Amino acid sequence: MRTFTPKNSDIQRAWHVVDADGAVLGRMASEIAVLLRGKHKPIYAPNLDVGDHVVVVNAAKLDVSARKAAAKQYYRHSGYPGGLTQRSLEQMLEKHPDRVVTLAVKGMLPKGRLGRAMITKLRVYAGPSHPHGAQQPEAFALITRRQQ
Repeated sequence: MRTFTPKNSDIQRAWHVVDADGAVLGRMASEIAVLLRGKHKPIYAPNLDVGDHVVVVNAAKLDVSARKAAAKQYYRHSGYPGGLTQRSLEQMLEKHPDRVVTLAVKGMLPKGRLGRAMITKLRVYAGPSHPHGAQQPEAFALITRRQQ
């Protein structure tokens, strides 16, 4: 039996809205990575980008423990000597909550040009509104949420 390889005409991209209010960061990011890769589709191919578009709203309302908010660090380097800067998760959630979600999902995608193409289909917003209403996105219910 021959291996099925999807063509561009076979790929249909849907739009999903994920509400991050009260969601655990890593568990939410893994579900988003599955949608971006297209692993939930029967035409999934590991060497092609067959995934859907994902819009994340309420990124500022993630459920993060106080210990993790203080302990987890994000590093960047300017390229100059002594140019290493670091921020805690707590500081990142205050200033750039969209980057927290983007970096978590980006780490779960393939490295290289395929992963860079997949991450362009992710849009993250700190508040509850988004400008993608014309695409008629469907609400995606997260499977994993922390129990109260």
